[in-house]
Amino acid sequence: MRIYKDFQFEAAHFLPNASPGHPNARIHGHSFRARIVVDGEPDPGTGYVFHFDELTAALADTRDALDHRLLNEVDGLAAPTLERIAMWIWNRIANKVPGLAEVHVSRDSCHEGCIYSGPHLARSLAAE
Repeated sequence: MRIYKDFQFEAAHFLPNASPGHPNARIHGHSFRARIVVDGEPDPGTGYVFHFDELTAALADTRDALDHRLLNEVDGLAAPTLERIAMWIWNRIANKVPGLAEVHVSRDSCHEGCIYSGPHLARSLAAE
């Protein structure tokens, strides 16, 4: 079974690797949405895979580190693409969220996003 929790954050960024003159090379902002997906079986006593209040608490400092920030100044996000933001969130919460299965990051205004399933999948694909 899978559960998920969404959180939103507003942030600015620029892409240092964008070609000169491209709009993404300039500072601009987005409304971002992150979805944290957790795999597990409901606890026989509580009925929860992961209590949503506990999941919200586990995500609070991560959301705060991103919300109303220039993402390029966040440690580990010098070139904040959707892919790198998703991996950054995974790495920050993996030890707090047992059963972490996916991190989705999207930009509401652009209708595009990224789904990261953790480093184990990347290693498996590289071995093929």
